[in-house]
Amino acid sequence: MSMISEYGTLLLLLACAFGFFMAWGVGANDVANAMGTSVGSRALTIKQAIFIAMIFEFCGAYLAGGEVTDTIKNGIVDASQISPDLMVLGMMSALLAAGTWLLIASRKGWPVSTTHSIVGAVIGFAAVGVSMDAVHWSEVGPIVASWVVSPTLAGLVSFGLFISVQKLIINTDKPFNNAKRFVPMYMFLTGFMVAIVTLSKGLKHIGLNLSGGESLVLALGIGFLVMLLGIVLISRIHIDIEADKDFHYASVEKVFAVLMVFTACSMAFAHGSNDVANAVGPLAAIVGVIESGGTAVAGAKSAVPGWILLLGAIGIVIGLATYGYKVIATIGKQITELTPSRGFAAELAAATTVVGASALGLPVSTTHTLVGAVLGVGIARGIGALNLGVIGSIFMSWLITLPVGAGLSILFFLILRGIFL
Repeated sequence: MSMISEYGTLLLLLACAFGFFMAWGVGANDVANAMGTSVGSRALTIKQAIFIAMIFEFCGAYLAGGEVTDTIKNGIVDASQISPDLMVLGMMSALLAAGTWLLIASRKGWPVSTTHSIVGAVIGFAAVGVSMDAVHWSEVGPIVASWVVSPTLAGLVSFGLFISVQKLIINTDKPFNNAKRFVPMYMFLTGFMVAIVTLSKGLKHIGLNLSGGESLVLALGIGFLVMLLGIVLISRIHIDIEADKDFHYASVEKVFAVLMVFTACSMAFAHGSNDVANAVGPLAAIVGVIESGGTAVAGAKSAVPGWILLLGAIGIVIGLATYGYKVIATIGKQITELTPSRGFAAELAAATTVVGASALGLPVSTTHTLVGAVLGVGIARGIGALNLGVIGSIFMSWLITLPVGAGLSILFFLILRGIFL
């Protein structure tokens, strides 16, 4: 354990810096997943979107980020096969590799998967830097499967939601009146869905353990409060006859714009709860080994320290505020034309899928989930509503992310091993 005893403090500081860099990349690239649809549908300006996302990304990361963090920390590699020294250097390499790729992608405006980046990086150092047996290949299967299942599921949910909007509101004799009647129900669903997952799964690390019944009652109450707030806001909206002459559903879309604020908050919360793990999972593994002086089992089950979630949450917020605007345009404006009613269906479907995955501890790709949801809305309008060229380039960036993450991780691992060992 000479490396940890000799360089422990330096390694811890470097690990925190790399973890923060990765969290910055998550915020800079994946903000589009939380806010792209809101900005693309013109329900929010970029400044408003970033302000909302800063608050709810932080809350999601800090309050509900523990479950997925444990999967990234413990579920991908077999700690018994890796010495504490190599575990520390490998996880540091994974953070630096994933952060570097996200910086490149964010500068280009590519909405790549931060989950692909970090999972590929962790597999890369373990498989090549240690041995193929060091990877829990049986655990990797469900994670990879979720990258296919989550966009498909989100696409189906968004398709269903948008069809329900068409049936209940758009294709009726009085769409504005029906919007005022039914949109509060969608608001209740938004508040309830985020609350139930957070209360039942996400608050254990801050010492709040609620029973299933208590979580259900509280979630119903939160959903009801969100609905009441929505009713108050919607009551101030009146038919704009002049706007409706240019676009028949202009007044209806104003009602949905209010709903988009709520779904944007829920999507930001969901994104923070799932994707903070990409930054702090490897960091939590490093801290556990260093703080024990290398005597602890590197992958031992343990609560993720609150200060690590806090570091990740702050990094996400800073990345989002400084560089997030570059990727927003791609996902919000270039896949399909979005209005508030379409953006709502995509955002709520994606948020539902992501918070559900967070509760199960599955590190799904928020990028894949939201793109799947936007595609679902586009398909509900007809295949001609989709920009197939942009979709093709997005899919290509997804394919190269995992191998690039793995390759960079192997390179950095060899460099760090040469310096410290």
